[in-house]
Amino acid sequence: MTQIEKVLYTGRTRTTGGRDGFALSDDAQLDVRLSPPGSPQPGTNPEQLFAAGWSACFIGAMGFAAGKRKLRLPEGTAVDAEVDLGTTGGAYLLQARLSISLPGLEPELARALVDEAHQNCPYSKATRGNVDVVLNLA
Repeated sequence: MTQIEKVLYTGRTRTTGGRDGFALSDDAQLDVRLSPPGSPQPGTNPEQLFAAGWSACFIGAMGFAAGKRKLRLPEGTAVDAEVDLGTTGGAYLLQARLSISLPGLEPELARALVDEAHQNCPYSKATRGNVDVVLNLA
């Protein structure tokens, strides 16, 4: 396992009540009610939060890849992330699909940015070998 040499940022939250609780960041910028997936009660769930974090990070990684090519990501760049919670043999697992929109880019360049981002995005690295991931260009 690769060790971090320099910490750039530490996200801190306190969660109470699990999937029926609340999560609050130490700076109070994140203050969310949690509810189980499919529940009629208000709130988000860990899978939605993971999808939001991963898609935001992935766009940043694509921006880094584009910058190395002296390019900017096109206006309207988006990542639609789907994170499934499921079971296999009684064990809970996640799987994910990222649908990436890079309007106006040639398909070969778009694919190169997506592939490089998937190699460098910390969320992609954290899930590699543990979560089935499909990357689609929209």
